[in-house]
Amino acid sequence: MFQRYYSMPLKATFLIAFGMVLGGLQGAQAQDRLYRCDNNYYTNNLNDPKASNCKAVEGGNVTVVQGTRAAPVVNPAPGVTPGQGSTAPRAASGPAPAPSRVDNNEQKARDSEARTILESELRKAEARRDELSAEFNNGEPERRGDETRNYQKYLDRVNNLKSGISRIESDIAGIRRELGRTAALGNSAVLR
Repeated sequence: MFQRYYSMPLKATFLIAFGMVLGGLQGAQAQDRLYRCDNNYYTNNLNDPKASNCKAVEGGNVTVVQGTRAAPVVNPAPGVTPGQGSTAPRAASGPAPAPSRVDNNEQKARDSEARTILESELRKAEARRDELSAEFNNGEPERRGDETRNYQKYLDRVNNLKSGISRIESDIAGIRRELGRTAALGNSAVLR
């Protein structure tokens, strides 16, 4: 009974082996010699009409992926709705137009909201820094029950607290820089 579940019929074994051999032959065909011709044209057929002044590519694998050309974007003439007037397609030029300008009051509201969010994040980060500093206790935090016997565990916690405090300090400095930047932008908007 055990053998019935794990033995494979002879026919299936033959089919798998035949598939592996066939796959190996196809892989061998894909490894034909590749030539680089003028104008960065690559081919594996020297009788190709585009092939001129070709040299064999050697050393390392070369992967050639044939790309597709993008269809040109067609815009109607200015002032003409699609299906009306000139039917000559015009290729798009340059990037898409910039979004419309934001109203001054709306921009002030956005800036105020951003500043409120930054101030909230600053308060949270400062509170977290104070918690960690209190627990750090100038490099001598109180030992926990599991750390009385394992001094290395205590040292690891001290190092984690120290690195956590320095990370939060850098976060606080970044938030303060950003707040300074938003304040400077707000003042320059008023001056305009």
